[in-house]
Amino acid sequence: MFEALFQYQFLRNALFSGLLASVACGIVGVIVIEKKLVMMSGGIAHTSYGGVGLGYLLGFEPILGAFLFSVLAAVGIGYVKRKGGTRSDVIVGLFWSLGMALGVLFIGLMPGYPPDLTSYLFGGILSVTRTDLTMALALSAIVALVVAMFYNDWKAYLFDEEFAAILGVRTAVLEYLLLILVAMTIVALIRVVGIILVMALLTAPAATAGLLTGNLKRRMLYAVLIGALCCTAGLWVSYALDIASGASIVVLCAACYFAVFGVRALMEKLGQRGLRPDEAEGAP
Repeated sequence: MFEALFQYQFLRNALFSGLLASVACGIVGVIVIEKKLVMMSGGIAHTSYGGVGLGYLLGFEPILGAFLFSVLAAVGIGYVKRKGGTRSDVIVGLFWSLGMALGVLFIGLMPGYPPDLTSYLFGGILSVTRTDLTMALALSAIVALVVAMFYNDWKAYLFDEEFAAILGVRTAVLEYLLLILVAMTIVALIRVVGIILVMALLTAPAATAGLLTGNLKRRMLYAVLIGALCCTAGLWVSYALDIASGASIVVLCAACYFAVFGVRALMEKLGQRGLRPDEAEGAP
């Protein structure tokens, strides 16, 4: 594959796209897991399908439609959640199903044969264009910049939201901002693994990093590195075996998490056994 990278532009685009997406998903994924917003992120991701369908129906770039629907869903979910008008899982489910339904409806209203949406549902990293790369670069840069600028506020917000509010942190603004960052990250990941599989790449590297360290900054760094490694390895596997790239990346992300989880559990078990002789010696 390394020789092919110098020969084929589409492989270079795919690699750069995966690396850029890893930056956004690594940083935001840690916050999503810490705030227990995984299902809410899933609702935002699936709502973006409505934007893809609208883009095809009206003749503009579908990924821009996905961005519009994702941001609107993020703001809508955040507003309803903060107002407490209904349970958050209910509104997430409504946005989730509404977005998918609108996507199907918009595609059905198109004249002629419907387009192939496989790349948006399951990823099409090998078909990434320069426009997709530019958008991924812009979104990843914005995500990294926003988190870096307000890092101390994020840290206080994640530690204790009420305590952060007492310190003067605008937690409502941070929550809306977080949901918008999630929407932007999801859009950056759609071309890599697709709407259906986006949650794995958003959460698996961050969850794996959480097993390795409890420090927030290191968790974000490790999540970015793990995501980049899985994207690169998954791309190589898909190219070598001629299989779906998005699925390969997701399987490697999940395998990495379970491997680290298993090794950590084994080490803890061995450590506990190692303490027993000392405890026995100190016993009366």
